[in-house]
Amino acid sequence: MPGMSEDHPSAGRCYEDFEVGTVLHHPLGRTVSSTDNTWFTLLTANTNPIHFDAHYAAQTEFKRPLLNSCFTLALVTGLSVNDISRNAINLGWDEVRMPAPVFEGDTIYAQSEVLSKRESRSRPHQGIVEVRTVGFNQDGIVVLSYRRTILVFKRGFAPAIPQPRPS
Repeated sequence: MPGMSEDHPSAGRCYEDFEVGTVLHHPLGRTVSSTDNTWFTLLTANTNPIHFDAHYAAQTEFKRPLLNSCFTLALVTGLSVNDISRNAINLGWDEVRMPAPVFEGDTIYAQSEVLSKRESRSRPHQGIVEVRTVGFNQDGIVVLSYRRTILVFKRGFAPAIPQPRPS
């Protein structure tokens, strides 16, 4: 079966496509729900009641449940995948900060800036790219920031995206 060509809009960036200083405004936003928060909290066995007990949360300074911070990290990372890491392997996050809370009903958006890039010394068909990503809510308030390092395939070496056709 043929794969999707690298020039297809959803094929993602390869190492050569990253330029230091470029700011990428990720086009999708995502409104988070109480279901997202409860399910993620239960799936991760997080027993902090501030995420799933409205009565408990009402007694805090926030007066309502907070979105699970690990969900926020996963969501903001996910919003950046098509622009940043569709053709990459995640190496890690650094300097993760959450300067403002996220609440059920908030819509989260993201943007990333390319901080550095270099060719991999041990993997000649890949390069290492570092980005700073910020997640922000519908009011433009930054709710998350981090530095992320990825190992990106060079052009011509990314695995093909399968495109099966009906018989």
